[in-house]
Amino acid sequence: MEYRPLPVGVSDFEDMIRNKYYYVDKTLMIRDFLDNKTKVTLFTRPRRFGKTLNMSMIKYFFEDDRDWKGEKRDWACLFDGLRIMEAGEEYLAHMGQYPVIYLSFKDVKRKSLAESYRQMVQAIAYEFARHAFVMESPALAGERDKYREIMEEHAAETDYERAILFLSRCLEKYYGKKAVVLIDEYDVPLENSFTCGFYDEMLHFVRALFESGLKDNVSLEFAAITGCLRVSRESIFTGLNNLNMVSIRSLHYDEYFGFKPDEVRQMCHYYGMDDNYATMKDWYDGYTFGQTDIYNPWSVLKYIFDARPAKDWLPMSYWANTSSNDIVRSLIERADEEGKGKIEELLAGGTIEVQIHEDITYSEIYDGGDSLWNFMFFTGYFRKIREWLAGTAVYAELAIPNKEVKYIFEQKIQKWFSDRLKGRDMQPFRNAVLDKDCEKLEDELNDIFAETISYMDQNEYYYHGMMAGLLTGIKGYIARSNREGGKGRSDLYLKPVRRSREAFVMEFKVTKVIGEMDAKAEEAIRQIEEKKYDLDLRKDGYRYVSYYGIAFCGKECAVHCKSCGDALGKRA
Repeated sequence: MEYRPLPVGVSDFEDMIRNKYYYVDKTLMIRDFLDNKTKVTLFTRPRRFGKTLNMSMIKYFFEDDRDWKGEKRDWACLFDGLRIMEAGEEYLAHMGQYPVIYLSFKDVKRKSLAESYRQMVQAIAYEFARHAFVMESPALAGERDKYREIMEEHAAETDYERAILFLSRCLEKYYGKKAVVLIDEYDVPLENSFTCGFYDEMLHFVRALFESGLKDNVSLEFAAITGCLRVSRESIFTGLNNLNMVSIRSLHYDEYFGFKPDEVRQMCHYYGMDDNYATMKDWYDGYTFGQTDIYNPWSVLKYIFDARPAKDWLPMSYWANTSSNDIVRSLIERADEEGKGKIEELLAGGTIEVQIHEDITYSEIYDGGDSLWNFMFFTGYFRKIREWLAGTAVYAELAIPNKEVKYIFEQKIQKWFSDRLKGRDMQPFRNAVLDKDCEKLEDELNDIFAETISYMDQNEYYYHGMMAGLLTGIKGYIARSNREGGKGRSDLYLKPVRRSREAFVMEFKVTKVIGEMDAKAEEAIRQIEEKKYDLDLRKDGYRYVSYYGIAFCGKECAVHCKSCGDALGKRA
């Protein structure tokens, strides 16, 4: 069997086929596209779910493949053996029959309006240059000067706003056929400009570009646009009555973005990784587009690439580094008590109910209500369990799709909590620990835990990690977790650098009954004594060792302490 390399980072269809990468055949999307016969289609999907590759595939299928010399470039051979070739002559009759305008805005991510606008101009100018040979036609003599100005990036802003319209008219004159317009990741400039503070200015340019190119363009055969969101309230698509939106809720095209379970199984089998399928399902499955179960394609490819040499490769969150996950931190930072409760419910494996709004606006994401939850749903952080109609409003039950996304939440919560602690006066907490002031320590811990978000289903590991973080940094002391000692491991110990001072052994317990906390704290101290968790500390020369038993229930705790050796001990 011929080995095909994994297409990690490959988003150009020609590159995919000519270099014989492993390709998950999505070409029947072309059949569905022709069957639906919509004038302008907007496909919204999360980042890294194959939008660019599909747009590239559509481009190579429809584009008239004559070069500037009029010679054929043989793009039809790219589809040999693929499913679209068996769909029927009524579909193949469209192959290579249209001039195509292809614009990608996925890299328009600059910090200033001037730099972002320049990137968009460069993308437009590149497409004009790709079709520059049409200017040799005598029929286009009157358009040459403007065409050259746009291509050389010297034109006025209004010319770039009308660039799609102008180029499609030129192409129709040359080919005698209307143009196909493909725009990939249209909303990246909008998201970037919102983050960087020049949203209104970028919105004006994108709106003008789309209105002229898509609304009243008689030289347009059809158009396809991709992005994460439908941004319609701001009137980007004003008056575009021929727009058909296909979101993750739509039953149309539901299988063409991302990998279906059978496609992932086939890939695992091809690369001899059948035993890894269950791991991939836990980490990268869980999305529902329409009614189809979908895996994150980027993460599947990356995991197989990394795990093939070593089948015991540990899964990780690849998607975390591919898109702006600051939105998760924004959700956490802006959450009130109700919002924190929702996040905790999701991280514990539960669900939340949200009213669905398809036409989200970047300017309204943080205005309250369900806007931020909707933004995160449509950009891939939640999956739909079910939806229903209540009056005229659509509601959906949402959950975290998989371990990969849960990891992103956990990491953002940890970082947020760490930053919160940096701004908090921790000296009262540290004094209470060293002074063995149980009442004060309880108050400090209860205040700290009330501010944070539980993300480990409130099990002992969660509290252990939080306490280790809180105790790290006490001057003159070293905090260590799960240290071998006596007949087992204590949860945590805190030892002074100087052995003449008092050391502490800590054991944690968790209960779901708040009235049991004191008993559990006493049980923790008995466990320290019975299993002699302090033995290694004493062997190491520490004369003064005290025990902490701390019991947690939700965001409350009970602290008990027992002094051994010198009852007073010594501290810094």
